[in-house]
Amino acid sequence: MIRIFRLDIEIKPHDIDAMGHINNVSYVKWMQAAAVAHSAANGWDLKRYQELGAAWVAREHHIEYRQAGFQSDQLTIETWVAGMKRVSSTRRYKFVREKEDSPIAVAETKWAFVDLQKFRPRKISSVVSDCFEIIDEH
Repeated sequence: MIRIFRLDIEIKPHDIDAMGHINNVSYVKWMQAAAVAHSAANGWDLKRYQELGAAWVAREHHIEYRQAGFQSDQLTIETWVAGMKRVSSTRRYKFVREKEDSPIAVAETKWAFVDLQKFRPRKISSVVSDCFEIIDEH
């Protein structure tokens, strides 16, 4: 089980906005990619969720930008599961610039576990929840 998943980010020209900074939409894209990769690394890729008949959908994103990011930056996103309830989960993220101790951004997504046939919330099975360690603080 991978507790804290790290994903190196390749910043491309289309990730940069008119101000020369990383566009806020790119952060959300990377959060999604990191969450999917972490889940797959812990045994839950899209195919396995489809076989179960349930999957995660984002309900809410929150991002706190602490410093501007630029195309020349080398970034790593760290992600972990911070909480799990009956039909939902909270996942947190840190965007860390190489050679810096403090993150340039921190974020959180509230995910809902939904039935893929009914598109309604579904109880998170222990076969899923047991594959993710809850980390309150990091």
